[in-house]
Amino acid sequence: MLVRTFGSAVFGVEAITITIEVNWIEGSGKDPLIVGLPDNAVKESLQRIESTFKTNGFKVPRTKVVVNMAPADLKKSGTAFDLPIAMGILGASEQLQNSGPLADYVIMGELGLNGELRPIRGALPIALQAKSKGFRGLIIPSSNAREAGMVTGLDVYGVANIGEVISFFEKSERGLTKIAINTREQFFSAQYDFDIDFAEVKGQESIKRALEIAAAGGHNAILIGPPGAGKTMLAKRLPTILPPLTLQEALETTKIHSVAGKLRENATLISKRPFRSPHHSTSSAALVGGGGIPQPGEISLAHNGVLFLDELPEFQRSVLEVMRQPMEERKVTISRARMAVDFPASFMLIASMNPCPCGFYNHPERECTCPPGLVQRYLHRISGPLLDRIDLHVEVTPVSFNELSVSHAQENSATIRGRVIRAREIQAQRFLTDPGVYANAQMSSRLLKNICSINQAGTSLLKVAMQRLNLSARAYERILKVSRTIADLAASAEIRPEHLAEAIQYRSLDREGWSG
Repeated sequence: MLVRTFGSAVFGVEAITITIEVNWIEGSGKDPLIVGLPDNAVKESLQRIESTFKTNGFKVPRTKVVVNMAPADLKKSGTAFDLPIAMGILGASEQLQNSGPLADYVIMGELGLNGELRPIRGALPIALQAKSKGFRGLIIPSSNAREAGMVTGLDVYGVANIGEVISFFEKSERGLTKIAINTREQFFSAQYDFDIDFAEVKGQESIKRALEIAAAGGHNAILIGPPGAGKTMLAKRLPTILPPLTLQEALETTKIHSVAGKLRENATLISKRPFRSPHHSTSSAALVGGGGIPQPGEISLAHNGVLFLDELPEFQRSVLEVMRQPMEERKVTISRARMAVDFPASFMLIASMNPCPCGFYNHPERECTCPPGLVQRYLHRISGPLLDRIDLHVEVTPVSFNELSVSHAQENSATIRGRVIRAREIQAQRFLTDPGVYANAQMSSRLLKNICSINQAGTSLLKVAMQRLNLSARAYERILKVSRTIADLAASAEIRPEHLAEAIQYRSLDREGWSG
């Protein structure tokens, strides 16, 4: 008897429907056979299924059972196909009394040896694909049910073991409760629920201003200062002043984390912008993504949020260089012999570094102990092209005792976020006819020419800065973009010389003699 069930394979951040055909051929006397480019994890499902059947009182057919996974030229991987294969074998061997409705559902889940179901990756893109292909419902492990239940117009059932699935079909699709989630209510109620706040930061007003500009325009920034000056503390609070995620951005971000297996059990939409902080020993593949079956890396997990690289010069130079293209294109393409997968990578890069190996170069009170030339070699661990892609170079100085001991309230994140949101609203109107552009940092050269015009006084000021600092053409564009953001924060239609002057001062690493 030929029976079809349906599963789903995740490639990149999208899912593809997989048809699982199971046919029982009498008289051959062989164990079940899986075809259609399965990997070892899929082939091993037969052993898990056999144990599940024996534990739950079913028989494993000893005649020839062929399981075909179509499209047959697409590599199938992972353990999530255990449940649809098991249900197909039960239907083909006529141990399932009502196998007809199997074709109306996408069924996914990893089986334990006793028949319990374990979580899978990519439940959200699988649910979206099931809805787009017109399936009636999705049957999935209960720990993934809330994640998949965010998709409206699809019946999602969370199950704990294979017995519940069998009972569901034998009782004419009854006995399971559909997952019902008020996605909007849960999403909007948690958007501003932060454990940290800029009000906790004493002093550092100039650094807060720089991070406000970075948030308002989506600019990359690097914080340079001695140990204990507050670089990490400031960077971790950046997400609290960014505009809240839109529903579309939240869906994109949640899909990536779902595919990577980073969502906690019973999770729903990610409501706050992600903040990723990989260790400096991370590899290129871990940073940008990769693997035999390509998985998203840290830059994709930081999509629509912040990627924080602490102690930037300690990262391997080859690792940092792989970020250059994704930073420009806001996506990363992972190519393999049989496939090429695109992962979104629209993130804000915030980096921090000590000014030298000992950490006290240019310190107002402590003397640098580094030998001559070492400061320059330390800085040169970061390539010029990568530094050019960082809009704001911000020097962080230690906080004095007087600033630490003040008792008056500091400006909180909500107040700063209000100004950032107003600046982003100006930019949203500006880029209304430019799809894919939502912040000043994303302007192309064509948009830059049309939007960032400056008067004669501003032109003269910028010319002098370019000559004295020996800035590159990319740095010239970065200054114009940052000055446009500063003007937006001031609600100014024009870029004035004072806006340019403030933008120029954020090119610290370009100053002659900065590194000795």
